[in-house]
Order: sequence, then structure tokens, then C-alpha cells
Amino acid sequence: MKGSTKNILLILVLIVMLTVPLLILKDAEFGGADGQAEEVITEINPDYEPWFSPLIEPASGEIESLLFSLQAAIGAGVIGYFYGLVRGKRLAKQ
Repeated sequence: MKGSTKNILLILVLIVMLTVPLLILKDAEFGGADGQAEEVITEINPDYEPWFSPLIEPASGEIESLLFSLQAAIGAGVIGYFYGLVRGKRLAKQ
């Protein structure tokens, strides 16, 4: 399989992976583990007071998920960059 054909196939698979859940789960609520943990903690101890509150409260759960995904993507990019840098230096020595 040629490189360009492989890349196009991978892009199509990525598009399918991103769109199928959105089409199947139309009324799904996008929430994180933080909200679920807060509910459980208040059930166990109703007098619990959080140590701090967020500096910025996102307008919706979708925006919060977007910011979390962006943070993960930036982190993966930084890790990938340094991995590539070390690999490139190693290959240059050979």
C-alpha cells in the first residue's frame, strides 16, 4: 500500500470514528468524572465544602470537554515533539 493511499485511508477511518458516536448518541450529555465524583461526595457527606472553586467556569459541558481535549492534544503534541527530537538526534549520530 502506497503512503498516500494509507494516509487517505487513515483520515477516512478517523472521520468515521469521530462522526459515528455523534450520530448514534444524539441526546448524550458530555460530562466528566469530576461532576460524578462531586455528586458521590455530597451523597456521602452533605456538609462537605470544596477546598477551592474554579477560576473560570465554562459555559457548558461541551466547552469543558473541548478545553480538556485541547489540553490533552497540546500535551500529546509536546510529548511527540520531544520523542521525535530525541529520535532524530539518535538517527543523526548513526
